[in-house]
Amino acid sequence: MKFDGRISFFLPPLIGAGGERVVLNLAKVFVDWGIQVDVVVPDTSGRHQKFMSTVPKGVRVIDLETPLSRTVYLKKLYKLKAYLERDNPEVMVANVDYVGIANAARALSRCSTKIIQVVHSNLSNEFGKISGLGKHIKPVFVRRLYPWSDGIIAVSKGVAEDVSTMAQVPLETIKVIYNPVVTDDLNLKAQEPVDHLWFQASEAPVILGAGRLMYQKDFSTLIRAFAVVRQQRPCRLVIIGGEGYERSDLEKLIRELQLEDDASLPGFAENPYAYMAKAKVFVLSSRYEGFGNVLVEAMATGTPVVSTNCPDGPAEILENGRYGQLVPVESPNALAEAIVETLDNPLDSELLQKKAQEFSCEKIALEYLDYIKSLT
Repeated sequence: MKFDGRISFFLPPLIGAGGERVVLNLAKVFVDWGIQVDVVVPDTSGRHQKFMSTVPKGVRVIDLETPLSRTVYLKKLYKLKAYLERDNPEVMVANVDYVGIANAARALSRCSTKIIQVVHSNLSNEFGKISGLGKHIKPVFVRRLYPWSDGIIAVSKGVAEDVSTMAQVPLETIKVIYNPVVTDDLNLKAQEPVDHLWFQASEAPVILGAGRLMYQKDFSTLIRAFAVVRQQRPCRLVIIGGEGYERSDLEKLIRELQLEDDASLPGFAENPYAYMAKAKVFVLSSRYEGFGNVLVEAMATGTPVVSTNCPDGPAEILENGRYGQLVPVESPNALAEAIVETLDNPLDSELLQKKAQEFSCEKIALEYLDYIKSLT
């Protein structure tokens, strides 16, 4: 694919999260197509250093060298302005948290770079859990700053509707592009071994969850649902994907429900696809999402999935239950029932894998490139 110009992605510091994998997946495809790609991040030091290896070869990393401090915003703004003046990328794709500073840096630099913001989550739910002044300031920020961007991409139809309402912009001006999830090497990675003992063939079936240990993911509901399933049959629960402020509470809940021998929180997994491929069912228990990358990843390995019908994304991915059961949010009993049904009557693996290909990186990258070309 031909594109004369540089595409820049403006990201938070890398921590191995799903949102950054989306960007890195896009970046790899663009580089493979011969397009110049930059990934701009505030900081690559400390705990972020180990994730630099996930950046695809051929992608140039721009480190603004602005770790957290009281003056971080001004430093970040100055360095981003300098980058735009020096390299003048054709387009900068920024996530929702950085669109304000991206637009400000462009205005100060007077460069011709187009700014596209990508909204990865349901903002109403994100802002609803904020306390203090932030709860009122954030929506104002959205209404004032979003119109400055040259384009808005939402990762699901539900997110687009939410952004339209919150930012007070016409729905038809928001481009819906699903996340690029299925990579060329996903199936190869899925075949790699897992050193967790519970995934050995002789063990009880494993129910898998994935994500950071935080309020949004609602792993407490998954643990409670697992306790119900465990009363009915031998099985195990493994939650991978990262750390989070809820770890101690979740570990306490596991002890209270006497699940210490059957529930495990091993933390970050460098290759989650190997875990997904060997699980009997994958569960997304979130209170809200923007899309639900992990559902697609699990489906791509052929593993049946169950999800909460949370805003937004899962119902669109699963076509309202055709490709996996949907249950109400924060309902352990309904989730347990769906898990049991899926264990007993799993959907055909090839059917799930075929559906997952709708979210292949090359297909979605082409949609991004077509949209970028329409703005430049």
